[in-house]
Amino acid sequence: MKITRVSYEGRAYWAKIEESSVTLLKEPPFDNIDPLKDLSLTDIKLLIPAEPQKIVLVGLNYRDHAGELDMEIPDEPIIFFKPPSSLIKDGDSIVYPIGVKRLDYEAELAVVIKREAKDIKESEAADYILGYSCLNDVTARDIQKRDIQWSRAKSFDSFAPFGPWIETELELDSLRVKSYLNSELRQDSTISDFIFPLPELLSFISSVMTLKPGDIVSTGTPSGVGSMEIGDNVSVEIDGIGRLSNTVISC
Repeated sequence: MKITRVSYEGRAYWAKIEESSVTLLKEPPFDNIDPLKDLSLTDIKLLIPAEPQKIVLVGLNYRDHAGELDMEIPDEPIIFFKPPSSLIKDGDSIVYPIGVKRLDYEAELAVVIKREAKDIKESEAADYILGYSCLNDVTARDIQKRDIQWSRAKSFDSFAPFGPWIETELELDSLRVKSYLNSELRQDSTISDFIFPLPELLSFISSVMTLKPGDIVSTGTPSGVGSMEIGDNVSVEIDGIGRLSNTVISC
């Protein structure tokens, strides 16, 4: 099932979507899927398909990516944040900030949390996941290399394209994650290359902080990251979810 947020008659709703129709929901889908009204896609405007309090990301979680960077495999997950203000939806523009010398794409599988999670067991991690989506961890690479912290390099407005929706039913075995730059394949790997599997990531993160319904956890990027220029179109494509596409524009 595909879930997103939409605008209808000036009000935001959660909704489930099919090929040409939308069903508005009475409340956020964290506990129940309670239908309110059926509409056509032409009746609504798609919004960013999540309202997180925080976006938690994992650095260096693919073995092939660690290899291309000639870095040692970490002993525990490396986590960092993006603010919710960095989120944009499918089709929105990535803004190339003034003063940035290199802007990179990073294709990632992201999950949305559906209930409060603190100190969860790996065996129970799936019970806390609402669904899955695509995320582009846009990074000002030159700033990342200069700063001790990654916060500034990862947090500009528009640096977290997310979507196109949340897929609640997904077969995770060998799930393939790809990115395209101007239709040219740049990243192509599967989550079987994860250093830290998804249940371990959620258990580890929830041991540090309480995850809230709607929070996003993004799971790292495979090898093949690279730079974008103004006018480029970059897409993240994940099996069973779909494609997230955004174009880079000047500030």
